[in-house]
Amino acid sequence: MNETAPVKILYIDDDAGLRRLAVRTLSRLGFAVTAAEGGAEGIALAQAEPFDLIAIDHYMPGMDGLETLKRLRALPAPPPLVYVTGSEEGRIAVAALKAGAADYVVKTVGEDFFKLLASTFEQVLARSALERGKAAAEEQLRASNARLAALLSEVNHRVANSLQLVSAMVGMQASALADAGARSALEDTQRRITAIAQVHKRLYTADDVEQVDMQEYLGALVAELGETWSTKGARRILSLAAEPIRLPTDRAVSLGVIVTELVSNACKYAYPAMSGEVRVGLSRDGDGHFILSVEDDGVGMKADAAPRGTGLGTKLIRAMAQSLHSAVEYDAGRQGVRATLRATLA
Repeated sequence: MNETAPVKILYIDDDAGLRRLAVRTLSRLGFAVTAAEGGAEGIALAQAEPFDLIAIDHYMPGMDGLETLKRLRALPAPPPLVYVTGSEEGRIAVAALKAGAADYVVKTVGEDFFKLLASTFEQVLARSALERGKAAAEEQLRASNARLAALLSEVNHRVANSLQLVSAMVGMQASALADAGARSALEDTQRRITAIAQVHKRLYTADDVEQVDMQEYLGALVAELGETWSTKGARRILSLAAEPIRLPTDRAVSLGVIVTELVSNACKYAYPAMSGEVRVGLSRDGDGHFILSVEDDGVGMKADAAPRGTGLGTKLIRAMAQSLHSAVEYDAGRQGVRATLRATLA
């Protein structure tokens, strides 16, 4: 205990002789003791000034210890409460602990009782200090996590804005080119940038800054791809059936790039000069895996066919799938093409 600032104790007991003895003995042991002759006076004192700890006797006329305990617990920020019971009153001690007492002491005759009481006070105050320290540390951690979440949200916001700016610049460059092949390559790049930007947009608009809701993300991505690839003469119908799966940011980016490439390939090659549908699906497969599928009903593809175009899209799909520790498999033995990928959620 700190000698310059003794611990303030409120001792509530209807026995005048025991109150005087408690004040004298506990003061000698280093406590600053205030005595109250009953529950009503004790509650009034506790409302009027702060105490570090309150001890309550059980047997008191008018308002017994349990009722006093209940009312003290109802005060704003009550201090730790120690209950004093008789030697054969175990059930009362249990009732006091259930009602919120920090500890209890069995009343006995002699000075040993006050030594035991003082020892209990010190133990209860030490526990209380530890609990306050733990609560303060947890509050600091919550505040720190909130600041970090706000910072990450702002970073994602700025990254998304920067990527949208880059995408717009690439689009302007593409529209200024006369070479159809170069223009198509830049447009593909623009779509890839958009797929990544959508991830960061989801992160700064959501409560969770570490995981992406793939149902929302793919919904926005597929809608944007549908607008990009549809023309009056060759309408592309893109549909999505996705479960609300959450993935870490890096896995969401990889999956978004894969979907962008597979959908773009289907829109380019599955329906030459005619309309058609491309279906995207995402579902759980057991507890720890998911399955992505992209399929069309187009002209299909030959087994072991060489990549069309520059082949960069095929390389990107392979690289992104490897980052997910998986691979994209193609089922060409049907009308159209169905591409699937199975990977872990984390």
